[in-house]
Amino acid sequence: MCRNIRPLNNFEPPATRSEVTAAALQYVRKVSGATKPSQANQEAFDAAVAEIAAITQHLLDHLVTAAPPKNREVEAEKARARAAVRYAR
Repeated sequence: MCRNIRPLNNFEPPATRSEVTAAALQYVRKVSGATKPSQANQEAFDAAVAEIAAITQHLLDHLVTAAPPKNREVEAEKARARAAVRYAR
């Protein structure tokens, strides 16, 4: 899985449209193997991003959990701590 795709479910405040679109873009880039499609493929690439973003938003809107919402700042700090350990020299 692409490391740039972050979990979006169960956060307070909820994931924004731009976060969902960014995740969709990363997914399409990974699957297609291209960070920037050719002009011939641009329309298909953009359509795929839009469709995946829409279905991702649908999924997030319909997921149910009993867990309390996660705090974005706390989760970001945990990620920074993991990165510091991973990339320590």
